[in-house]
Amino acid sequence: MFGIYLKRELGRRKKAALVIALGLALGIALVITVNSVSAGMTQAQDKVLQSLYGLGTDMTVTKARTAPTGNSSGGPRFEFDASADDDDDAEQSSDRVMTQGGQALKAALVTQVAGQKGVAAAVGALTLNVTKVDGSFTQGKAQSSTGGSGNGGQGGPGGGNGGGSTAAPQVQGGGASFDVNSYSVAGVDVTDQDLGPLAGSKITSGVTFTSAQTNAKVAVVSKAYAKENAYKVGSTLTISSTKYKIIGIATPDSSDSTTDVYLPLKQAQTLGDAADQVTTIYVKATDSQQIDTVKAAIQKNISGTTVTTSADLAETVSGSLSTASNLATSVGKWLSIAVLVAAFLVAALLTSSAVSRRVREFGTLKALGWPSRRVTRQVVGESMVNGLLGGALGIGLGLAAAYTVTAISPKLTAELGGTGGGGGMGGPGGGPGRQSASNTMEIALSAPVSLTTIALAVGLAVAGGLIAGAMGGWRASRMRPADALRSVS
Repeated sequence: MFGIYLKRELGRRKKAALVIALGLALGIALVITVNSVSAGMTQAQDKVLQSLYGLGTDMTVTKARTAPTGNSSGGPRFEFDASADDDDDAEQSSDRVMTQGGQALKAALVTQVAGQKGVAAAVGALTLNVTKVDGSFTQGKAQSSTGGSGNGGQGGPGGGNGGGSTAAPQVQGGGASFDVNSYSVAGVDVTDQDLGPLAGSKITSGVTFTSAQTNAKVAVVSKAYAKENAYKVGSTLTISSTKYKIIGIATPDSSDSTTDVYLPLKQAQTLGDAADQVTTIYVKATDSQQIDTVKAAIQKNISGTTVTTSADLAETVSGSLSTASNLATSVGKWLSIAVLVAAFLVAALLTSSAVSRRVREFGTLKALGWPSRRVTRQVVGESMVNGLLGGALGIGLGLAAAYTVTAISPKLTAELGGTGGGGGMGGPGGGPGRQSASNTMEIALSAPVSLTTIALAVGLAVAGGLIAGAMGGWRASRMRPADALRSVS
């Protein structure tokens, strides 16, 4: 009897049922959209941190920054001997290799960090900036300064992805024209590549390092750097007169790589004149819940270091990704709540109003012997069906909105700015404390919908139906057979 009556009444009031269902559907669809976009924001931020930190890295250890002393000109200097004849040009090239930020730790500290309580693994890496100067001179002796206080010198060599720049030379007795380009190099511990600079990339061409190549003259280059310089597997890369055979091309799992060239750690130490030194120690904790405890232990037991966790790094992310994430978290969620409350209220009021128009019907049923609880059950049942219908429509609309966002994949920028101490926060291509322009990455936004979000939508649909049914049932339970007689007259 309940099912038959329910089907008949819903069939008679299709428009009213559809209005109530659509109101709930809009609120539920908005909740799904906001939740999926928020999840996409979180994934995007995780991709940024993953590509900067490397897979499995919970924190990094770098040398604590100290105030600069003495009179520093702030940049490398290059000298060329242009001894060609007056009518001939002298083509010359020079590389300047510097440890990133000039901050280095003793390699022995890697073992000390690995021995701390709560540390599962620790790997050292050395990040370098290579500034390459190619010049053409007519005669005389030319001297250039990049980043110094000289005649129009450019800023110091940042570790960009092969980003080039041109500096004005200081020329004595002749003309000169040259280009200054810089790129980043990371020294990798080839015996443990699960952590560190190369962990966030996949070898898409060629092979990666073997554990036997601790001091081999081989290199892996990023896909972007290889494309820019027409490198391929088997090509030769020359740095400071040392030739390296390219054995692999690395493609980052997410976003752009902050490192252009990967070398075995010992080779990078030789290039940077940094024997037994590292610039960054990548650390994996035994338990992600104990990261703060491990950080405190390292800071306490190993002086002169700065420990940076992924949470610290996340606080420095800015740009449109951060702005959109804040909007989705604050404005979006509050808007969802407001719309849901309004949808529930409208559904309840519409249900109550529909019950009020059925005075004769419910009064007659009570006169025929229906108890109030049976009338209430009937109204709640109708509201539950409306709520479930609204939930189904809302899930459909929400999934469509999430699919649209993912299909469009709007591009968001993520900038990793500086944190204290004046240094920008780098990543595998420049660990925390990197003294260069902040990294800017483009992330394609997606809107994944989880089963938890679907379950939330179903729960909201049921809740909406119950709230509307409760108000309608309460209104119906107060009706008396006399009300039906008055409505007839």
